[in-house]
Amino acid sequence: MKVLEGIRVLDLSVAMSGPFAAMKLADLGADVIKVEPLSGEWQRHAAAGGARGNEVNASFLSLNRNKRSLSVNLKSPEGMATLHELVDTADVFLQNYRPGVARRLGVDYETLRARKPDLVYVSVSGYGETGPYAQRAGQDILLQAMSGALFSAGRPGEAPTPAPFFLVDAFAAYSAFEGALAALFHRQRTGEGQLVEVNMLDAIIAAQAQEISVRTVGGVPQTRTEHIHAHSYIRAPYGIYPTRDGYLALSFAEPATLATLLDEPRLAHLDAERDGFTHREEISSLVEERLREADTAHWLDVLGEAGVWCGPVYDYDDLLQDPQVRHNRSFVTYEHPTEGEVTTPGFPFRLSASPQAVLRPAPRNGEHTREVLHDLGLDEETVRRLEKENVIHSAPASEG
Repeated sequence: MKVLEGIRVLDLSVAMSGPFAAMKLADLGADVIKVEPLSGEWQRHAAAGGARGNEVNASFLSLNRNKRSLSVNLKSPEGMATLHELVDTADVFLQNYRPGVARRLGVDYETLRARKPDLVYVSVSGYGETGPYAQRAGQDILLQAMSGALFSAGRPGEAPTPAPFFLVDAFAAYSAFEGALAALFHRQRTGEGQLVEVNMLDAIIAAQAQEISVRTVGGVPQTRTEHIHAHSYIRAPYGIYPTRDGYLALSFAEPATLATLLDEPRLAHLDAERDGFTHREEISSLVEERLREADTAHWLDVLGEAGVWCGPVYDYDDLLQDPQVRHNRSFVTYEHPTEGEVTTPGFPFRLSASPQAVLRPAPRNGEHTREVLHDLGLDEETVRRLEKENVIHSAPASEG
């Protein structure tokens, strides 16, 4: 039996943070119904990186496995009535509308709680439901920039470099997933539903608990360096260094050890704890100079055999071929009715008694509309009428 088998989730979210959280609930066995407009969620049609599929783009596939799709027009009274009936059968309701939109649509927490008092209602926003920034666009790079994190690395005078993936969306998704599980556990104990509010700003701030505390508790300001250093609050050497043929990641190496391995006697007198922070510039400069003299494979052998923490710098193709990644089965592959073989990142944790699996590919828009409405007790004649009146959309059976 799956951990969340018997739990129904209504996923009205779009983009990444909400759908990613809902997918994690689906992977644990919840019946996640993705409620989409008649045209489908916009992410179906947005080609991230130019990766256009036959009918469904890569971003959507990566965030919506193990879900069913109900395509319904919530601007129609009958469509909204259908959603409200579904709420009566649901355990979790998840949305990431901008603050105020859910209330205007009639799907805010207070409205739905009146129908179903034990509902777990998860609301994800960019900056919070209220406050001076509540109506700002909660887009990942904007929140990375605001979070303070970007001034913990790089060189003074140079523009900060953001993370090359949707870091804030991911942290917000995990926070929403965690909050939903906690609220479900509370409900199991007490019978009470509740509102779970997650915002992307708080999520990325909380993720920096150590770094921000160094400033707030220790009083140490962020100071960027002229030479390679990946984190202003970690002693040198620490970062991605050029080699003769590529790059090498280096972390927490003892200067005295490097003095021998790199044949750099100027490092010998430096102590890691005493000098690793105050002499960051000098240490990083000397290490960078020496590492350029040989290939990455050479340094991985020399440093690795001596127990120095170092590693390769991969692109995605390298990652897919790595033996540990293959051993871990970090990716999952499944067949999709329109996109063929799909390979995406898999599950971040394993359960021995109830392992996760891809039981459903990411759904076509409205693929399960009929199934969901029949679950509610609507007969075929009513479903056909709703289709003709553009209240719902149902994917034709011939599509897959």
